[in-house]
Amino acid sequence: MADKYLVQPDVDFINEIRATGGETLKKCFQCATCSVACPIAPDRKPFPRKEMIAASWGLKDKLLGNPDIWLCHNCGDCTAQCPRGANPGDVMASLRMKAINEYATPKSIANAVNDKKKLPLLAAVPAIVFIVLGLITGLLDFSPELNAHGEIAHAQFFSTWLVDLVFIPLSIWAVAVFALGLKRFIGDIHRNAVAEGKTDKESIDAKGFLSALVRVIPKILNHRQFSECGENNDRATPHMMVLFSFIGLLIVTAVFFITLYVFGIHGPYSQIHPVKILANVSGIALIIGGALLLKQRMDKTDEVSTYKDWYLLWLVLGLGVTGMLAELTRLADAAFLTYLIYFIHLMMVFHLIAFLPFSKLAHLVYRTVAMAYNEYSGREVKKS
Repeated sequence: MADKYLVQPDVDFINEIRATGGETLKKCFQCATCSVACPIAPDRKPFPRKEMIAASWGLKDKLLGNPDIWLCHNCGDCTAQCPRGANPGDVMASLRMKAINEYATPKSIANAVNDKKKLPLLAAVPAIVFIVLGLITGLLDFSPELNAHGEIAHAQFFSTWLVDLVFIPLSIWAVAVFALGLKRFIGDIHRNAVAEGKTDKESIDAKGFLSALVRVIPKILNHRQFSECGENNDRATPHMMVLFSFIGLLIVTAVFFITLYVFGIHGPYSQIHPVKILANVSGIALIIGGALLLKQRMDKTDEVSTYKDWYLLWLVLGLGVTGMLAELTRLADAAFLTYLIYFIHLMMVFHLIAFLPFSKLAHLVYRTVAMAYNEYSGREVKKS
């Protein structure tokens, strides 16, 4: 006897999908072209046809905990071949944004990050935090002088202690928000996979899941799925540049943190220092990759671009540009510009860390976990 499912449409959810990039949802008439066209959909329970059905009916509970919305890389092949112009790729992107909001806590911050009207308020938050905390602790100097070697030093303006006093707790906060969301997310995607016959595993074995995560990491780093896409495979190179630049800058930050607090070695560092070279190469890659992604987004007029898309792209590009300009103006002895640009750069870094679990960039975490679960579940990840 076939399983029964009580359909309880959520009209508000349908309207939210259509308002955040999936306005063509109702054009879908279930021909399944999208699932056939997708080069990375698995043979067993392929996407995105079933997601289009659920979205059309407003079945929120079947979608937000569905790992398949994260396996989709929005390559655009399904949208290009859809005979009705239903744009399944845009619908899947909208669902991912709704899922990020669903698993992020607190909801007030998630809603603010998604509301362009709240951007001025969000922009003011880091400035207020740094200035107030800096004045209270005395770690902020509005009239910085040259250091002992006659050079401009960012730490003379924003003390390294002040920067770390803000960013270390902020990083812990971001990790905690992700941890709370992922606990629910993993449970939900497993229940979805069991209910829809995507896996034979009744429970999640931590050791097996971690092993699957290790196997998935190389696939993410080499951008295999992007390369398999037909319509937007040109995104692979700039996307990879941005990813590796962030990895490089994370390594640089960790090394400088250790050398400062463990070995007591202060900057600025020589331009031929190996870690400095990595920092400069990563910064340049971030600018180029961010600029290319921004250009590609502007050129793709047939794809829906939401506020979240533009927010992330401009943030990525802004981080790269302000980081490099802060260094160049320091080398040029332009003190006022150096400290001004460094201040703006720190505000952007604050946005990156504090709002990471609520922004589109959170897909890096959720997609990685979803891909690891798919690997762990034993489900085919590519059609034969």
